Amino acid sequence: MPTGFGLAQLVPDASAPGAWTLEVDGVPQSYVDVRDPTRMKFDYMRRLVTVVDTAARPGVPLRVLHLGGGALSLPRYIAATRPGSVQTVVDRDTLLMALIWDRLPLPEDAGVTVLLGDARQTLEELPDREFDLVVADVYQAAQMPRSITGTGFVREAARVLRPDGLLAVNVVDVPPSARTRVMAATLGAVLPDVCVIGENGMLRGRRWGNTVLVAGLSEGRIPVERLNALAARDPEPGRAIGGADLPGFTGGAAPLHDPIATS
Repeated sequence: MPTGFGLAQLVPDASAPGAWTLEVDGVPQSYVDVRDPTRMKFDYMRRLVTVVDTAARPGVPLRVLHLGGGALSLPRYIAATRPGSVQTVVDRDTLLMALIWDRLPLPEDAGVTVLLGDARQTLEELPDREFDLVVADVYQAAQMPRSITGTGFVREAARVLRPDGLLAVNVVDVPPSARTRVMAATLGAVLPDVCVIGENGMLRGRRWGNTVLVAGLSEGRIPVERLNALAARDPEPGRAIGGADLPGFTGGAAPLHDPIATS
């Protein structure tokens, strides 16, 4: 089905009835198991799930802002594991969101609202201190819009977070993981606590894939040790790097100061 930014297709998982992979222009984007929304096939989604799981005590409802919708995999997970959560999804692909809502609808009590529009522009219109967690997962042709890669974006995300809130960013990267290092430096230029989670080869700059970066509004907010333990137990083992170890990872990368307001 043509959407606003590519040709979308929902491919059934032959090994799991009720499970689907969303592909856009032939590239897998999201995986959804409507019977078990806690089942995550993609490693970066499992890493985002660990951020959700450590953001608050188990079962405690969260107010979450998702920049980028995909197949709404993470909103489904949060609705299933933290009933009563209030979630806002921002996505500019009207046709894709209509396809997902029609073919893979969420439960009526999921507490998810979809806003159609540009991620950065919509973010700037949201009120202060509204969310416990902001998740940035915005891509077009494997590229993040420049409007959500600089310090201006980080400041806007920090503005809408509650004092104990977290910002999580999915980064698609290739060796030697330069995008991840720059994003970590960019987050650290604005926020006092930053952590990088990824597969070991990714963090060594030896393979392509995804990393997840987490930033907190207060120093010591991120449970790095727990995230590290969860990453080590993942089917694709990884680790979490934060605190005093982070400068060794970023290697002097310069933050990106980007004044662009919209993509």
